[in-house]
Amino acid sequence: MYDYMKGKITDITPAGVVIEVRDIGYFINVANPYSFEYNKEMIVYLYYQVKEDEHNLFGFKNKDERALFLKLINVKGLGPKMALPILATGQINGIIEAIESENIAYLKKFPKIGEKLARQIILDLKGKIGSVHTLFDNNEISYTSTELHDALIALGYKDKEIKGIENKIDSSLSIEEKIKEALKLLLK
Repeated sequence: MYDYMKGKITDITPAGVVIEVRDIGYFINVANPYSFEYNKEMIVYLYYQVKEDEHNLFGFKNKDERALFLKLINVKGLGPKMALPILATGQINGIIEAIESENIAYLKKFPKIGEKLARQIILDLKGKIGSVHTLFDNNEISYTSTELHDALIALGYKDKEIKGIENKIDSSLSIEEKIKEALKLLLK
C-alpha cells in the first residue's frame, strides 16, 4: 500500500490533482482540489483502491483527513467517491460532532447521503472517532466561477443547487474559500 507521494502539483481539475513524481504524473482524486497549489512541491497522503476494472488513488493533505476518510469508507454502503464530498467541507470536527450528536439532518445535506445512510454512518462510527485538526491552510489560489461550478459538480451537487447559491458568495474570496462558503450554503 502507498502511504504518501512527494512531488510537484502539475494540474488541478474539479475531480483531483496530478502530482509529478520522477517524471511520472499520477492523477489523485481529492476532496478539494483547489486547496492544492499549482506548481508547488507537496506531500499527499494516499489511499489506493483496487477494483476488478479500475485502480484509483485518493489523496489527502494530512493524516487526520485520511484517517476520517478510512473510517467513512468502512461504513456499509459508503464508498470512496461518496466519502470525498463529505470531506470537502474542510469541517472535520463538524462531521465528527454530527456523528457523535446523531445529527442526521447535517449528514443528509451531503450529496447522495439519505436518511438510511446517515443512520448507518452514525451506527458504525459513533464513539469510534476522536477529534482531529482543521484541514485547510489559507492558500491564495486564482480561480474562475467556472472552477467553482465544476468543483461543486464534481462533489455531486446538481446544477440547480449550485445556481441557487452562486450569487451569495463573495467574488473576492480565493477558490478554496469560495468552495467552503458554497458548501456551508449547500449544507443549510
